[in-house]
Amino acid sequence: MIELGNGTGGTGGGPAGSGPIDATDSTFMTEVIEASATTPVVALFWSRMDPQSQALGKELEKEVAATGGKVKLARVDIDQNVMVAQQLRLQAVPAAIAFFQRQGLDGFQGMASPMQIKEFLGRVLEAAGQGAPDGPGSLEDALTMAEEMLAQGQHEDALQTFAAIAAEEPGPRAIAGVARTLLAMGKAEEARQTLDNAPPEFADDAAITAVRAAIELAAEAADAGEEAGLRARIEEDPADHETRFELATALIAKSDNEGAVDELLEIFRRDREWNDGAAKDRLLKLFESLGPTDPVVAKGRRRLSSLIFS
Repeated sequence: MIELGNGTGGTGGGPAGSGPIDATDSTFMTEVIEASATTPVVALFWSRMDPQSQALGKELEKEVAATGGKVKLARVDIDQNVMVAQQLRLQAVPAAIAFFQRQGLDGFQGMASPMQIKEFLGRVLEAAGQGAPDGPGSLEDALTMAEEMLAQGQHEDALQTFAAIAAEEPGPRAIAGVARTLLAMGKAEEARQTLDNAPPEFADDAAITAVRAAIELAAEAADAGEEAGLRARIEEDPADHETRFELATALIAKSDNEGAVDELLEIFRRDREWNDGAAKDRLLKLFESLGPTDPVVAKGRRRLSSLIFS
């Protein structure tokens, strides 16, 4: 993996068809963002000088081809095209980001195994409504049931179900379910320990990183101020980004995620570089904690993309 530098110029796009597209700074909006309106597009940010980029590109191309056209692959050579990578605040390559309906869905950085790539593409297809559910009575059904219990506030039942699934097949989704349920029960430290004890190969799984982000946000929100007082200060000075940022944190603590997104986007609109890009970083962490299928994330990513590319 190599760090991003300053790029120069651009390269031509790849040939049309089902194979990968070579997108550039000037064509990224058309060939990735707009193309994702109907079909998921995975953007691979890579470098010809990086062996990991070469290896990941081959695996991604093979697995994307195996979807039979349900997913498209666009490659961005950052040696020649660095503008988009900088706009997305990528720190190193290789990195892959999936887009659907003009918004980011999921992504990862660094090398990934074929199984991890399959799981990544599976999540992308599921988010795009193209995933194939497992048969009746499967662990998939049990996980879905546990997630519904958690959403309905049936914490004890959800915890028991997730724990039973994790004992039978300790996959990242079940382990993340245990941790998320513990967090909902106010047991943040137990939730953190659950993730810390997970197999190392699950550390970068989207389900695990989402709960870890939620735990971090919960810890930060614990010290947030009172909403009414924060809003009063912002009315006096709408450019008080520090107070607006604290308000967003307070709203996250109340599970008013849409309200938090509004405030963070307002900071980004006014000054995207404020506090070293803190508003965008908090937005991305909130999106990560909610998961790609949450409607708040879908709407928020669209609005953020509009601001970035405006």
